[in-house]
Amino acid sequence: MSSTKRLLSLSTAIAIALPSLAFAEPSAELIEAAKKEGMLTTIALPHDWCGYGDVIASFKAKYPEIQVNELNPDAGSADEIEAIKANKDNKGPQSPDVIDVGLAFGPQAKAEGLLQPYKVSTWDEIPDTVKDAEGFWYGDYYGVMSLLVNKDLVANTPKDWADLLKPEYAGQVALAGDPRASNQAILGVLAAGLGKGAKAGKEAGEAGLAYFAELNKAGNFVPVIGKSGTLAQGSTPIVIAWDYNALGWAKTLNGNPPTEVVVPASGILAGVYVQGISAYAPHPNAAKLWMEHLYSDEGQLGWLKGYCHPTRFNAMVKAGKVPQDLIDALPPAASYEKAYFPTLEEVDANKAAVTAEWDKVVGANVQ
Repeated sequence: MSSTKRLLSLSTAIAIALPSLAFAEPSAELIEAAKKEGMLTTIALPHDWCGYGDVIASFKAKYPEIQVNELNPDAGSADEIEAIKANKDNKGPQSPDVIDVGLAFGPQAKAEGLLQPYKVSTWDEIPDTVKDAEGFWYGDYYGVMSLLVNKDLVANTPKDWADLLKPEYAGQVALAGDPRASNQAILGVLAAGLGKGAKAGKEAGEAGLAYFAELNKAGNFVPVIGKSGTLAQGSTPIVIAWDYNALGWAKTLNGNPPTEVVVPASGILAGVYVQGISAYAPHPNAAKLWMEHLYSDEGQLGWLKGYCHPTRFNAMVKAGKVPQDLIDALPPAASYEKAYFPTLEEVDANKAAVTAEWDKVVGANVQ
């Protein structure tokens, strides 16, 4: 079963021939209803994550009548779920209309009754393995776990997970989030576990915790949430982050300091994020219009410009809709050939192990 639950990697982009609805536009009725609502509230969308700054700007340019209210750009997936729960009875600006969360958080939000179903017009081109059949959540993009390195401070670029345990990396290694709440950090732990040869799921989660306990004991782990600013300042010279974040941050830093982005030689983990509309969305039509934008050719290419692989990537490549220069800007295809796409069950089991045991096993309060 698990083999059928994996996305096709970049190197094996074989798209199933499906009736293409990619040219479908949102209905005039939906556009009108969204304009009447006049606002869309997003949450946890940093502008340097996956090209979101430009994606939001293109939505605003297309629909200037709709104000985009952006909540807490640096929130983690768990925070997004909590924001819906906390604002169930609140139709004000603190109530998110839409969420973008790690794969494991989609089914959780659905099970808790926090999402409403909606199928975008390009629904058929979203792989079945990363969408809820009823339309409650749906994959939007994926990337692989990587290492972003500040070359001013790190002489020898680490090539694999085992390298990070060396004494030369004392006080240098950070996760790009709190592993008790951030999907990116939780899966960073899973990737380290895969790098130790463990099977995806609970086993890799536990192996990853043991790895970070060892990294912490060695004095190499820094309990600071790593991002471009902390990397540049030198407080986190090596950050474990999605490739698209690492590449985006490197582009923003523009050589000051010089950086290197490495996909580890082992434990190459691919991670999928999913979209959903809040069941309590104050602006449900604007939320649906936002989804239509994200899953249109324009929206998907916007993510690709931000170094993410959009969910319709295979279908769009087959249809000749992806400019070669965007493909060339990504790390070599070989980096993705060995990427492992964990099943939803494996992601869930890892998340449960990491969030429950981090404090006890690793004991580092990441903030």
